[in-house]
Amino acid sequence: MGEGTFGIDADVAARIAAEIHEVHDLGVEVAVVLGGGNIFRGLSAKAQKIDRVAADHMGMLATIINSIALQDSLEKRGVHTRVMSAIEMRAVAEPYIRRRAVRHLEKGRVILIAAGTGNPYFTTDSAAALRAMEVRAEVLMKATRVDGIYTADPRLDPAATKIERIGYLEVLDRQLKVMDTTAISLCMDNSMPIIIFNLNQRGNIKRVVMGERIGSVVTA
Repeated sequence: MGEGTFGIDADVAARIAAEIHEVHDLGVEVAVVLGGGNIFRGLSAKAQKIDRVAADHMGMLATIINSIALQDSLEKRGVHTRVMSAIEMRAVAEPYIRRRAVRHLEKGRVILIAAGTGNPYFTTDSAAALRAMEVRAEVLMKATRVDGIYTADPRLDPAATKIERIGYLEVLDRQLKVMDTTAISLCMDNSMPIIIFNLNQRGNIKRVVMGERIGSVVTA
Protein backbone atom coordinates (compact mmCIF):
# COMPACT_ATOMS: atom_id res chain seq x y z
CA MET A 1 0.00 0.00 0.00
CA GLY A 2 3.06 2.27 -0.14
CA GLU A 3 2.61 5.51 1.76
CA GLY A 4 -1.15 5.12 1.75
CA THR A 5 -3.33 3.64 4.45
CA PHE A 6 -5.27 1.25 2.25
CA GLY A 7 -5.22 -0.55 -1.08
CA ILE A 8 -2.49 -1.29 -3.62
CA ASP A 9 0.23 1.10 -4.74
CA ALA A 10 1.05 0.13 -8.33
CA ASP A 11 4.56 1.61 -8.07
CA VAL A 12 5.35 -0.51 -5.01
CA ALA A 13 3.99 -3.62 -6.73
CA ALA A 14 6.18 -2.85 -9.75
CA ARG A 15 9.28 -2.40 -7.56
CA ILE A 16 8.71 -5.69 -5.74
CA ALA A 17 8.11 -7.42 -9.07
CA ALA A 18 11.39 -5.99 -10.40
CA GLU A 19 13.29 -7.36 -7.38
CA ILE A 20 11.67 -10.79 -7.72
CA HIS A 21 12.50 -10.74 -11.44
CA GLU A 22 16.14 -9.97 -10.63
CA VAL A 23 16.36 -12.90 -8.21
CA HIS A 24 14.51 -15.21 -10.60
CA ASP A 25 17.04 -14.38 -13.33
CA LEU A 26 19.76 -15.78 -11.06
CA GLY A 27 18.13 -19.20 -11.44
CA VAL A 28 16.52 -19.13 -7.99
CA GLU A 29 13.15 -20.85 -7.60
CA VAL A 30 10.76 -18.36 -5.99
CA ALA A 31 7.47 -18.97 -4.21
CA VAL A 32 5.72 -15.95 -2.71
CA VAL A 33 3.07 -16.15 0.01
CA LEU A 34 1.10 -12.92 0.15
CA GLY A 35 -0.85 -11.37 2.98
CA GLY A 36 -3.86 -9.11 2.64
CA GLY A 37 -3.55 -6.60 5.46
CA ASN A 38 -3.41 -3.64 3.07
CA ILE A 39 -6.99 -4.48 2.07
CA PHE A 40 -8.53 -6.35 4.99
CA ARG A 41 -7.07 -7.64 8.24
CA GLY A 42 -9.00 -10.40 9.98
CA LEU A 43 -7.85 -9.68 13.53
CA SER A 44 -8.72 -5.99 13.19
CA ALA A 45 -12.14 -6.95 11.90
CA LYS A 46 -12.68 -9.08 14.98
CA ALA A 47 -12.37 -5.92 17.08
CA GLN A 48 -15.18 -4.47 14.94
CA LYS A 49 -17.40 -7.37 16.04
CA ILE A 50 -17.18 -9.30 12.79
CA ASP A 51 -17.19 -13.05 13.40
CA ARG A 52 -13.58 -14.33 13.44
CA VAL A 53 -14.20 -17.08 10.87
CA ALA A 54 -15.96 -14.66 8.51
CA ALA A 55 -13.21 -12.08 9.00
CA ASP A 56 -10.46 -14.61 8.27
CA HIS A 57 -12.18 -15.69 5.09
CA MET A 58 -12.44 -12.05 4.02
CA GLY A 59 -8.72 -11.65 4.71
CA MET A 60 -7.96 -14.70 2.57
CA LEU A 61 -9.87 -13.18 -0.33
CA ALA A 62 -7.81 -10.00 0.06
CA THR A 63 -4.65 -12.05 -0.54
CA ILE A 64 -6.11 -13.18 -3.87
CA ILE A 65 -6.43 -9.55 -4.94
CA ASN A 66 -2.82 -8.85 -3.97
CA SER A 67 -1.63 -11.96 -5.80
CA ILE A 68 -3.36 -10.94 -9.02
CA ALA A 69 -1.88 -7.44 -8.74
CA LEU A 70 1.66 -8.82 -8.25
CA GLN A 71 1.13 -11.33 -11.06
CA ASP A 72 0.23 -8.48 -13.38
CA SER A 73 3.40 -6.59 -12.43
CA LEU A 74 5.58 -9.69 -12.88
CA GLU A 75 4.10 -10.64 -16.24
CA LYS A 76 4.63 -7.11 -17.55
CA ARG A 77 8.31 -7.87 -16.97
CA GLY A 78 8.09 -11.18 -18.85
CA VAL A 79 8.17 -13.41 -15.76
CA HIS A 80 5.95 -16.47 -16.07
CA THR A 81 3.80 -16.80 -12.96
CA ARG A 82 0.99 -18.86 -11.50
CA VAL A 83 -1.40 -17.75 -8.79
CA MET A 84 -2.29 -20.74 -6.62
CA SER A 85 -5.10 -20.46 -4.10
CA ALA A 86 -6.04 -22.60 -1.10
CA ILE A 87 -9.65 -21.52 -1.78
CA GLU A 88 -10.79 -22.72 -5.18
CA MET A 89 -11.71 -20.00 -7.68
CA ARG A 90 -10.64 -21.47 -10.98
CA ALA A 91 -11.55 -18.40 -13.03
CA VAL A 92 -8.69 -16.40 -11.49
CA ALA A 93 -6.30 -18.88 -9.84
CA GLU A 94 -5.22 -22.49 -9.85
CA PRO A 95 -6.11 -24.58 -6.82
CA TYR A 96 -3.06 -25.06 -4.63
CA ILE A 97 -1.80 -28.61 -5.15
CA ARG A 98 1.63 -29.35 -3.74
CA ARG A 99 2.92 -31.45 -6.64
CA ARG A 100 1.71 -28.91 -9.17
CA ALA A 101 3.39 -26.10 -7.21
CA VAL A 102 6.70 -27.99 -7.20
CA ARG A 103 6.36 -28.67 -10.93
CA HIS A 104 5.80 -24.96 -11.67
CA LEU A 105 8.96 -24.14 -9.73
CA GLU A 106 10.92 -26.78 -11.63
CA LYS A 107 9.75 -25.22 -14.90
CA GLY A 108 11.07 -21.83 -13.82
CA ARG A 109 7.77 -20.18 -12.97
CA VAL A 110 7.26 -17.89 -9.98
CA ILE A 111 4.33 -19.10 -7.92
CA LEU A 112 2.16 -16.70 -5.91
CA ILE A 113 0.46 -18.59 -3.11
CA ALA A 114 -2.77 -17.00 -1.90
CA ALA A 115 -5.62 -17.57 0.56
CA GLY A 116 -3.33 -18.70 3.35
CA THR A 117 -3.96 -22.30 4.34
CA GLY A 118 -7.62 -21.99 3.38
CA ASN A 119 -8.57 -22.29 7.05
CA PRO A 120 -9.57 -19.64 9.60
CA TYR A 121 -7.43 -19.04 12.70
CA PHE A 122 -4.21 -19.56 10.73
CA THR A 123 -2.17 -16.49 9.83
CA THR A 124 -0.19 -15.73 6.69
CA ASP A 125 2.94 -16.56 8.72
CA SER A 126 1.64 -20.07 9.37
CA ALA A 127 0.69 -20.46 5.71
CA ALA A 128 4.17 -19.35 4.62
CA ALA A 129 5.83 -21.83 6.98
CA LEU A 130 3.58 -24.66 5.82
CA ARG A 131 4.08 -23.97 2.12
CA ALA A 132 7.84 -23.63 2.62
CA MET A 133 7.91 -27.16 4.03
CA GLU A 134 5.70 -28.49 1.27
CA VAL A 135 7.80 -27.16 -1.61
CA ARG A 136 11.02 -28.04 0.27
CA ALA A 137 12.33 -24.49 0.33
CA GLU A 138 15.86 -23.84 1.53
CA VAL A 139 14.87 -20.80 3.55
CA LEU A 140 11.77 -18.87 4.59
CA MET A 141 12.24 -15.14 4.02
CA LYS A 142 9.82 -12.83 5.80
CA ALA A 143 9.69 -9.44 4.11
CA THR A 144 8.40 -6.80 6.49
CA ARG A 145 8.67 -3.10 7.43
CA VAL A 146 11.54 -3.41 9.92
CA ASP A 147 15.11 -4.54 9.32
CA GLY A 148 15.04 -7.54 11.63
CA ILE A 149 14.12 -8.69 15.12
CA TYR A 150 14.31 -6.23 18.00
CA THR A 151 14.03 -6.57 21.76
CA ALA A 152 10.93 -4.35 21.48
CA ASP A 153 9.06 -2.49 18.75
CA PRO A 154 11.67 0.01 17.46
CA ARG A 155 8.90 2.30 16.26
CA LEU A 156 7.66 2.66 19.84
CA ASP A 157 10.75 2.07 21.98
CA PRO A 158 13.90 4.02 21.05
CA ALA A 159 15.92 1.79 23.41
CA ALA A 160 15.08 -1.35 21.42
CA THR A 161 18.14 -3.20 20.13
CA LYS A 162 18.46 -5.41 17.09
CA ILE A 163 19.05 -9.16 17.40
CA GLU A 164 21.01 -10.48 14.42
CA ARG A 165 20.76 -14.20 15.22
CA ILE A 166 18.47 -16.09 17.57
CA GLY A 167 17.15 -19.59 18.19
CA TYR A 168 13.56 -20.70 17.73
CA LEU A 169 13.06 -21.51 21.42
CA GLU A 170 14.36 -18.13 22.52
CA VAL A 171 11.90 -16.40 20.18
CA LEU A 172 9.08 -18.40 21.76
CA ASP A 173 10.34 -17.97 25.34
CA ARG A 174 10.78 -14.22 24.98
CA GLN A 175 7.51 -13.88 23.05
CA LEU A 176 9.20 -11.78 20.40
CA LYS A 177 6.77 -10.58 17.75
CA VAL A 178 8.62 -12.09 14.81
CA MET A 179 6.00 -14.47 13.46
CA ASP A 180 3.15 -16.21 15.23
CA THR A 181 4.01 -19.12 17.50
CA THR A 182 2.50 -21.72 15.16
CA ALA A 183 4.81 -20.64 12.34
CA ILE A 184 7.89 -20.56 14.57
CA SER A 185 7.09 -24.00 16.00
CA LEU A 186 6.55 -25.47 12.55
CA CYS A 187 9.88 -24.08 11.33
CA MET A 188 11.63 -25.34 14.46
CA ASP A 189 10.22 -28.86 14.08
CA ASN A 190 11.42 -28.98 10.47
CA SER A 191 14.71 -27.04 10.83
CA MET A 192 13.59 -24.34 8.42
CA PRO A 193 15.73 -21.18 8.82
CA ILE A 194 13.88 -17.86 8.80
CA ILE A 195 15.31 -14.53 7.65
CA ILE A 196 13.43 -11.39 8.61
CA PHE A 197 14.34 -8.31 6.56
CA ASN A 198 13.06 -4.92 5.45
CA LEU A 199 11.21 -5.06 2.14
CA ASN A 200 11.11 -1.26 1.88
CA GLN A 201 14.87 -1.12 1.34
CA ARG A 202 15.31 -1.45 -2.41
CA GLY A 203 17.44 -4.44 -3.44
CA ASN A 204 17.15 -6.31 -0.15
CA ILE A 205 15.55 -9.42 -1.65
CA LYS A 206 18.61 -10.02 -3.83
CA ARG A 207 20.99 -9.17 -0.99
CA VAL A 208 19.40 -11.79 1.24
CA VAL A 209 19.46 -14.40 -1.53
CA MET A 210 23.12 -13.64 -2.25
CA GLY A 211 23.98 -14.29 1.40
CA GLU A 212 24.61 -10.76 2.66
CA ARG A 213 24.09 -10.32 6.40
CA ILE A 214 20.86 -8.39 6.31
CA GLY A 215 18.06 -8.49 8.83
CA SER A 216 17.84 -11.22 11.48
CA VAL A 217 18.11 -14.98 11.28
CA VAL A 218 16.09 -17.47 13.31
CA THR A 219 17.63 -20.92 13.32
CA ALA A 220 18.46 -23.90 15.50
